[in-house]
Amino acid sequence: KQMRREAANSILNASVNLLGFCLVVITSLHIANFKDGHLVDEAMMVVAVFLSLSALLSYVSVRQLEKSFSETLFRIGEFLFISALFGILVSVITITFEYIK
Repeated sequence: KQMRREAANSILNASVNLLGFCLVVITSLHIANFKDGHLVDEAMMVVAVFLSLSALLSYVSVRQLEKSFSETLFRIGEFLFISALFGILVSVITITFEYIK
């Protein structure tokens, strides 16, 4: 149980930090008027929602006393976190290829 709690705390911390990164990217795309940024912008918004939900579920998982419900919340939060990381990777690759053109 202690290891899961530490993992949930790590996911909570990383999710909040990456959420800040997503908001900076979204803001930067709008300020720079990135020509093909609407797809990246929308992807980053989905990533931001996933990270927000991941952080929320990880927090509730840590605070939850019932072990089975806590484990379920942790697993869902973990899945959303991994999905968000994949979304960030795809967005970064897309932005990189747009600037290389």
